[in-house]
Amino acid sequence: MRTMSEIQSKLARFIAEKIMKQPKRELNPDQKLISSGLIDSFSLVDVGLFVEDEFGVRIDDVDLTVELMDTLVLMEQAVVARRNA
Repeated sequence: MRTMSEIQSKLARFIAEKIMKQPKRELNPDQKLISSGLIDSFSLVDVGLFVEDEFGVRIDDVDLTVELMDTLVLMEQAVVARRNA
């Protein structure tokens, strides 16, 4: 299993605690979150707000999709891409 980056760890903690309401739940970096049904697409808005508060980058609502946000790895890539834009 791949080691989580700091961004992935913060996202995983937020998703487990605030969205899934399972603070002890461990998420893997490549685990499908939306397409597997672990979280619903409406929760992506909360993830987007968390990213903005925590990392200081804005992910537009049109980018809050399964294709771009289904795993912690993809979420991190979205954060990094916007930081470097």
